[in-house]
Amino acid sequence: MAKSTSLSSSPSPSPPSSSSRDWSQIYTIYGTDEWPTVAFLTFHALFFSALSILIILYFSASESLLHRLLPPLPPSSLRLITGLSGSVSAIIAICLLSAAAEILHSSVSLHWRMSQRVVSAVPDWSSVRTVLDVGPGRGMLLNSVALRFKKEGGCGRVVGLVHRRRQRWRGAALAALRTARAEGVEEYVTCREGDATRLPFADGYFDVVVSAGVLEGVGSEAASAVGRRRGVAEAAERGRVLGEVVRVMKGGGVGVIWDLMHVQEYVQRLREMKMEDIQVSERVTAYLVSSQIVSFRKPKEPVAIDSAQLEWRTDIIAC
Repeated sequence: MAKSTSLSSSPSPSPPSSSSRDWSQIYTIYGTDEWPTVAFLTFHALFFSALSILIILYFSASESLLHRLLPPLPPSSLRLITGLSGSVSAIIAICLLSAAAEILHSSVSLHWRMSQRVVSAVPDWSSVRTVLDVGPGRGMLLNSVALRFKKEGGCGRVVGLVHRRRQRWRGAALAALRTARAEGVEEYVTCREGDATRLPFADGYFDVVVSAGVLEGVGSEAASAVGRRRGVAEAAERGRVLGEVVRVMKGGGVGVIWDLMHVQEYVQRLREMKMEDIQVSERVTAYLVSSQIVSFRKPKEPVAIDSAQLEWRTDIIAC
């Protein structure tokens, strides 16, 4: 089994550094794509908060209402039900507010910190010239790589591959380029449309390939698009993306993926493809589920791979 290690986070040296930033600074540049979910949870949290407060303020009236609805119950039971209703409403409100705060935190400040950790997982940036970010989203990881190029003073380039089936190409690309301009790294960044399962790049083109939270979404899309068992379809699609990531990497190149729930599945696939130095970080809660970072190195010399192993239709790991 692949050795499990902690991928230590190192601050970005370019001003403003990641260590000097708080979530409000990051939000000002990147915003969040999760505002509908946050708004939905917050609205319902306020509703249950108001309900619990009304029950407490008008306890007798609430008890009388229950008496009319449930006349056979004795007064002691009605008081117990009224009190429990207020307590449960308050607990639900707290849980919903906590979930909204966690999702906002995960999509902004945590996403930024995990992007720094993905960059830090690459052991040597001095010789890196070409990087691919599969699914740049708002550009946090894309710009973290570009900031490292700027710090090194090199002429590297990071390409953001906008998955055409998951995002509106032009809008997503403009959003990523806008944040790159705000970070002062636009000369290091470019975006391109493409299918993550068929990357539009030549074999062995990139020194480094990174990705943050994209493989999970690609797999879910596949399951809804084909009439196969959901788990099998999702795993097959994730396997295809992972195979494409390996294909476009140079021999000796490094891949780093931050993803939710399926990292052990990726470890198995990477071992089947004979990747080297497979390392897995400790678990970090993101979007209310467990997430990890997996890093690996492609062998410098081509290795023979049994094509039957790369079908990725069976042997699904439950993470």
